[in-house]
Amino acid sequence: MPETPQQYTQRMLANAQGQDPIKVQSATPKKLERLVKGVATAKLRKRPAPGKWSVAEILAHLADVEIVVGWRMRSILGSPGIAIQAFDQDAWVTAGHYEKRDPRKALAQQRVAREANLDLLKSLTPDQWKHFGMHSERGQESIEHIVRMITGHDLNHMQQIESILKPNK
Repeated sequence: MPETPQQYTQRMLANAQGQDPIKVQSATPKKLERLVKGVATAKLRKRPAPGKWSVAEILAHLADVEIVVGWRMRSILGSPGIAIQAFDQDAWVTAGHYEKRDPRKALAQQRVAREANLDLLKSLTPDQWKHFGMHSERGQESIEHIVRMITGHDLNHMQQIESILKPNK
């Protein structure tokens, strides 16, 4: 049974609990690079099980999500209360041909977009962190909430990558 948007939110926030979101997000690109360093592209593209994403697909997803999050935050800052469109991540995997994307290019794309988003976050006033948009599935989400969600999202996918790349796999 697929998880509800509310269950997803709780899982991501639980992953991020007790973590400094800016520190985690700042460290993510280098951690991802270390995880895949020296791993053959063919291994990165191999799905661990039917219906489960490969490391390469996860990296492409992370790169695209960073663009989405950057757009959402900038939209909220420019127009507080704005509607935030959800997206079907599995449809993006298929439509975006994630299985063919170069995992190292995806890493580089994620890193550059993350740096831009962190620069934006570091420039915000305390009041701007409270600005929010209305997510089409999850309701009101402030910049602060989005940042915690992405922290949990980072940790979730890094754990998946570590599991997939374990030596016994």
